[in-house]
Amino acid sequence: MQLFGKSVTKAGLKKARRRVVKVAAFALALLILSPFIGAAVYRFAPPPGTWTMLQRKLSGEVIIHPWTPLRKMSPHLVRAVIAAEDSRFCEHNGIDVEAVEKAMANNKNGGKRRGGSTISQQTAKNVFLWQGGGWIRKGFETYFTVVSEAIWGKRRTMELYLNVAEWGNGYFGAEAAARGRFGKSAADLSKHEAALLAAVLPSPNKWRAVNPGPYVRARAATIRKRMDVVRNEGLDRCVLKGGG
Repeated sequence: MQLFGKSVTKAGLKKARRRVVKVAAFALALLILSPFIGAAVYRFAPPPGTWTMLQRKLSGEVIIHPWTPLRKMSPHLVRAVIAAEDSRFCEHNGIDVEAVEKAMANNKNGGKRRGGSTISQQTAKNVFLWQGGGWIRKGFETYFTVVSEAIWGKRRTMELYLNVAEWGNGYFGAEAAARGRFGKSAADLSKHEAALLAAVLPSPNKWRAVNPGPYVRARAATIRKRMDVVRNEGLDRCVLKGGG
């Protein structure tokens, strides 16, 4: 057999096929094991950065990303993000099937488009994956979420989430956002300040936590009310076991 001007034997073709199969098998094994390896590492070590941070750096933005343990963050902020982003955070196993079904039904009926992503999913996406939609990314996100949730648990998931979340102007993580927006540490955030930070999470480069517009003010007011529900009904118990 002639291939690119060279004679190729059947034995040579079989050998080449075996190499391709080995490479494909190795790539598949790496793909399957990567979330386990990554989640195991980040169970104890802070992520050095995320794809989003790298993207911002490449665009010339200065990134501010100090790591802060959850115990040094205000419990108000924990309640605020649960109230704003995922009220069933302590109830689901990473994927909130009920929220996904409601979102699909709402979108199918022509309502205002909404997603069903949990804090766990957002954390997995932020830590391991890239931004943007698409079924391929969403599939990876689901797989990474299930694996990381099992390894991290709720408290570590929340700690990672609050340390890699973007708050605009190069601020990543609660400590950077608290100091950049309010001139104080994340531990000293008031209920109102925590609600404002949670209010801008869906669009941190568009909405402002300081001198907010009418929409953000109204959203923050709603979050403040929900924070009381989160505390009173123990919806934060998997994170703030002592009540905070």
